[in-house]
Amino acid sequence: MSEEKSGGRTRRTLRNALTGVLVLGVVGGGVAYTAVTVDGADRSAPTVAWAEPSSTATPADPAAGIARGRASTPLSKLLLPVPEGYALGADIAGYGNDDELEARRAAALLKQTGRGFYGKKRRAYEKEVDRLGIQGMAMRSYASEDSTLQAEVLILRMKDRKRVREFFQTRKRMSEVLELRKGPKIKEHAKNSACYLGPEPEKPEQRGDEERTPDLQAMICSAYDGEVMVTVTAFGAAPFDQKAVAGLVEKQLRHIASPGEYV
Repeated sequence: MSEEKSGGRTRRTLRNALTGVLVLGVVGGGVAYTAVTVDGADRSAPTVAWAEPSSTATPADPAAGIARGRASTPLSKLLLPVPEGYALGADIAGYGNDDELEARRAAALLKQTGRGFYGKKRRAYEKEVDRLGIQGMAMRSYASEDSTLQAEVLILRMKDRKRVREFFQTRKRMSEVLELRKGPKIKEHAKNSACYLGPEPEKPEQRGDEERTPDLQAMICSAYDGEVMVTVTAFGAAPFDQKAVAGLVEKQLRHIASPGEYV
């Protein structure tokens, strides 16, 4: 099979599975936050309860306990150290708030996003994931100190830079197919990044709610640098600070380019 045909097949297969990935994120985007209206609370205004940020890195390593995040492995060093105005956030579903997966587990996690496929389609999808040459995944969650924003950053390292670009372009095309609203541009990385906003939350009266509930908004950004793919998924209550999320993405990409420099 020619490289052109193979690449086309890769894009078609991944395109189907990435519908869910775009909305949910690789790990399940958004599971790090909890939006609830506490029973008995004053319901005259929205109440958003975020899981308490933690300053303790969950993996057992020499850097555990450092409030800015661990940096004990090549991949964890690429994650943005917790910047000013933020703390380590809530745990990412099934993992900690500052975790890393080796190649086999990272690939297995990505394959789970194809659980909607069956039979031949499922096997084909899993083969395409194998073709990506995944080498590992690092993840970290961030919570703004004023508790208005929660973000998850995932870094996926692959062997082939071409596959990284294809992966990015496929996700970008799927965002357009899904007619997601475009988010702010990352000025210095306009060609290798893209941000999209989730659906606008309905107003309480549109939902027929008698009581007001938190109107959470979402934003997901994808970007790449060399053999590294970055996904940033953020949630917050209105007014949602899109610029703050874009700022995190920009800082993350800048940190990948210069991992030895804390921002």
